[in-house]
Amino acid sequence: MAITTFAAIDVGSFDLQLAIYEISQKNGIRCLDHMRKTVGVGADTYADGKISTHLIDSMCTILKGFCQVMEEYQVKDCRAYATSALREAGNRQIVLDQIRVRTGIRVKVLSNSEQRFLCYKAIAVKENEFQSIIKKGTAIVDVGSGSTQLSLFDKDALVTTQYLKLGALRIKETLGHLDYDRVNYRMLIQELVDNDIDTFRKMFLKDRDIKNIIATGLCALYLNRKGGGDRRADKMTVQEFMDFCGRMERMSPEKLSLEMDIPIEHAYLMPPSVMIFRKMIEITGAELLWIPGVNLCDGIVAEYGEEKRLISFTHDFTEDILVAARNISKRYQGNKKHNQSLEKLALDIFDSMKKYHGLGQRERLLLQLSVILHDCGKYISMREPAESSYHIIMATEIIGISHREREIVAYIVKYNTTKYEYEKIMNEVRNPETTNIIAKLVAIMRVGNALDKSHKQKFDHVKMSLKEQKLVIVTETSEDISLEQNTFENRARFFEEVYGIKPVLKRKRGV
Repeated sequence: MAITTFAAIDVGSFDLQLAIYEISQKNGIRCLDHMRKTVGVGADTYADGKISTHLIDSMCTILKGFCQVMEEYQVKDCRAYATSALREAGNRQIVLDQIRVRTGIRVKVLSNSEQRFLCYKAIAVKENEFQSIIKKGTAIVDVGSGSTQLSLFDKDALVTTQYLKLGALRIKETLGHLDYDRVNYRMLIQELVDNDIDTFRKMFLKDRDIKNIIATGLCALYLNRKGGGDRRADKMTVQEFMDFCGRMERMSPEKLSLEMDIPIEHAYLMPPSVMIFRKMIEITGAELLWIPGVNLCDGIVAEYGEEKRLISFTHDFTEDILVAARNISKRYQGNKKHNQSLEKLALDIFDSMKKYHGLGQRERLLLQLSVILHDCGKYISMREPAESSYHIIMATEIIGISHREREIVAYIVKYNTTKYEYEKIMNEVRNPETTNIIAKLVAIMRVGNALDKSHKQKFDHVKMSLKEQKLVIVTETSEDISLEQNTFENRARFFEEVYGIKPVLKRKRGV
């Protein structure tokens, strides 16, 4: 039985974590060791916009120690990811280079949507409980050091996920000049929390019946901890949680640290974290709090295990990404029937052209997302819908999609109906491979869109085949397709320019 020893490193806003795992197809994932070293990287970033030399030195020292531990465990593979503190640091590239040169570790900075998606996968590893919980209306409340992510499920489907710049450490730093013991300190925290979450409630909770809250994040790990560090059940009723809140509010950070056996630095972060969880319980009327006890390292190993086919999930994460995109389209009143028709046409063209585009399933997903979101800009401007769609996509996070991938989707949508500007795209993207992906998917999108130019879904039983450097598209329809035919011929030129293959539209004889 093949067993892989894997290390996950989380370069977080408040601490650095190393977790060592064993992964096998028979036994799944087993954590062998876990260590956490506190380094307030986020305090520098959130206050000054960059990370100090002193903290860079501290990070490198800790990471060198991690390397020694990995050698002792004979780790076969390792992944190191960083979150909001590095993501928002003005000197991010310098920090990453220093870490690489001084420790040999290459750290990837996650976009917020990638980070939350990994935490989501970590929860899904606890498959039986996760699937049972999300059968009812559920909110995942992931409270990090720099931000909070709120994700809503309804009948197994991800409805929406929203980023709030509202994290435990960020709140602490915002109120950093105030005395913790002041009577109104916690009231000020509550005001900060209420402001953002009330906006979320108005926009996304109107008709939602939320029964369960899944609590994740650093401080969530301590919610079900008794004095002395013992663990208890990972589920709490609302009454149990409120009782905990009442006890915590009467404690100083020092006493909280002692009673719960947690580091004093973490004790200072408990009040803002708990207030976010409490506010979500209040506005949703949830009855149960589930604390799965996972962290980003658990998500990193889950991602790795899935990629290497050492573990598998029954939950369809790709469908979650697509559902999230469809809900964005719905918010901007996208044309559902047109999108469904175009989605099938574009994906059929993509699948027919595999030999020529050399792209994989991930790029196929990006094309699908582009179709779903391509007309959302009409909600903003009928005069410049493509430009408006571009800005909407760039400003809207889609869980599980990196910033680069979101940028690809935005460009595909933008140049679906506007003149393709090779040089401008190259200068903006600054990556030849990404530029080529955009061109290939734009070409497919344009031809697919031409086939439903009228938005009336005129074509039935479309068949596609490659013959003698031609993509032959045969359709059955008795309707007038003059508009589609004319648009198709115009769009086919760019397709031929990109692929060297000429699209040809044919109506089946006898129709």
